[in-house]
Amino acid sequence: MAQDQDGGWQASAQAWIDHLGGAGDQGRIDVLDAPMMAAAKDSGAVTALDVGCGEGRFCRMLRSIGITAVGLDPTPQLLSRARELDPDADYQSGRAEHLPFDDNSFDLVVSYLSLIDIPDHMRAIAEMARVLTPGGRLLVANLNPFVTAVPRNWPEGRGGWVHEAGARRYFAIDDYMAGRGYATSWAGIRITNYHRPLSDYMSAFLGAGLVLRAYEEPGYTGRDPDAADKFRRVPWFNMMIWDKPA
Repeated sequence: MAQDQDGGWQASAQAWIDHLGGAGDQGRIDVLDAPMMAAAKDSGAVTALDVGCGEGRFCRMLRSIGITAVGLDPTPQLLSRARELDPDADYQSGRAEHLPFDDNSFDLVVSYLSLIDIPDHMRAIAEMARVLTPGGRLLVANLNPFVTAVPRNWPEGRGGWVHEAGARRYFAIDDYMAGRGYATSWAGIRITNYHRPLSDYMSAFLGAGLVLRAYEEPGYTGRDPDAADKFRRVPWFNMMIWDKPA
């Protein structure tokens, strides 16, 4: 599948919708959803912006706990699906690097596995901080950078795992300090993700004037032994909570 100018998302949108359905994938359901929802509730937010909302899944979850959530995404097909599933909500077209909102607009800004899709993460993080109200909170879930430090020319779809006799033996990384885009594919989806060392992300958050409240590497809570092996041996995701000083 040829990649388009949006990192493959327009070409992969229908495959993404078909793959997820509306329920979400295993990493979200069994690793990230519980701590992300707990952090959203703890924020005390009334209004939220979900940057890179895709088909609107997390916006619907936020709305279910009484938070007025606006979803933003650059992919028309995903926005259409979000509006179909949640016609009363506000879903807008736009890019994280140029958020179409005034300063101090939202109590909570969410980036739920979207930073890895954004070419200019520093501009995007600065924009997220800009639209937060003073005292507001930025909630981020991202792939751990050692997971995205896939060795060059590694077989797609295997992450960094080295397999022997049909089992995962160990996880390999390479060129950790070199930021780069790389192609990844699964279930008919073919997109560009971005690897950056953790220090790049931390520098961007701190440079935007944010204060770190919490950092977690959430564990697997499901019952699939194969997924447990994958997610527990290597903490696949990190979750960060950042505050904008009042």
